[in-house]
Amino acid sequence: MGVASPQRCLSGVAGRSHVPMEKAVFEGWLESVSATFLTLSDQQRNQSLDHLISLSGAAQLRHLSNGLETLLKRDFLRLLPLELAFYLLHWLDPETLLTCCLVCKQWNKVINSCTEVWQGVCRELGWRIDESIQDASHWKGVYLKAKLRMVQLQDQEAFETSSLIGHSARVYALYYKDGLLCTGSDDLSAKLWDVRTGQCIYGIQTHTCATVKFDEQKLVTGSFDNTIACWEWSTGAKIQQFRGHTGAVFSVDYNDELDVLVSGSADFTVKVWALSAGACLNTLTGHTEWVTKVILQKSEVESVVHSPGDHILLSADKYEIKVWPLGREINCKCLKTLSVSEDRSISLQPRLQFDGRYIVCSSDLGVYQWDFASFEILRCTQPPHNGENSAYQVLFSTKSLKTCKGDKNTGPS
Repeated sequence: MGVASPQRCLSGVAGRSHVPMEKAVFEGWLESVSATFLTLSDQQRNQSLDHLISLSGAAQLRHLSNGLETLLKRDFLRLLPLELAFYLLHWLDPETLLTCCLVCKQWNKVINSCTEVWQGVCRELGWRIDESIQDASHWKGVYLKAKLRMVQLQDQEAFETSSLIGHSARVYALYYKDGLLCTGSDDLSAKLWDVRTGQCIYGIQTHTCATVKFDEQKLVTGSFDNTIACWEWSTGAKIQQFRGHTGAVFSVDYNDELDVLVSGSADFTVKVWALSAGACLNTLTGHTEWVTKVILQKSEVESVVHSPGDHILLSADKYEIKVWPLGREINCKCLKTLSVSEDRSISLQPRLQFDGRYIVCSSDLGVYQWDFASFEILRCTQPPHNGENSAYQVLFSTKSLKTCKGDKNTGPS
């Protein structure tokens, strides 16, 4: 028995398409055509399909379209187990993840439910992850807000800019706290400003201020005249003076609970003082350059050299950060010395931060972060160099950034 050609079979079907086949006859015909179709070359198969399509009506074309979409456009993310889908999403960068959210509702639902993926994205931005928050939408929101802030920073639209005018000479020192900004100037004055209104709340006649720190009752200033002074806001009176340094005092910090004040100086030393009495309790040596920053802070972590709750003193010079166990003994010894490079052409900048868990300091190579428990460097962030004028001070809070440059004005920017 000969096998009919596909063209003849199809022509025959077209000629009597108005007469329905019985089920058994149709199944026999379909099996015969299918067997013949499998013997054809690719070109002949394509020609056969083209001919069938040309004979099809709207119902057949719609059926064909739905079938092809199922066969050729398989949604792998929908078909994969959720754990495997999360694993694949973990390898995508944030921008691609956000683009994938726009593909369809199902993709958006899967991506927005993957907590680990969005936690990882935030962790790469330097965010401290609270593992107790397992809401993926929370971490996606954190990333989107941070991304928006970075775009605003690039476009210089992140902060409002204003000027606080009142000093008559160079502003060299500032300290920001809870919406208030204190400035110290070469005009022998210190002023306290309300950042929101721009109004000067207090003005005190002082010495030349290299550094300032304040609370509600008092102001502490370190000076280029080698002294430290404590002033009362309400009266402007000097209530204590600290003498002993043989170089300019670049940084001060204090703790009322301990009744301790610490200072860093151009004489390469750190001094510990009785805050209320003004007496020098100890002089810490070991720095080989000007001490440009000191910080008093409680440790929140444990290591082989300190425990949670210990009062820690950090002091920084041009090349090193030293860690001291303040409170254990008067003649304390340095616990640890941190540096970013043995190359003396690479220097630290006096922008040191410490929250009891992490130490952060800027340098010529970038901003370094150390883990205080292990003293290991966690990361180095290298900002772009845009050639702008350097700032003497940079202070950051969750709401604003304050900079002080080498002119007569201080600006929240």
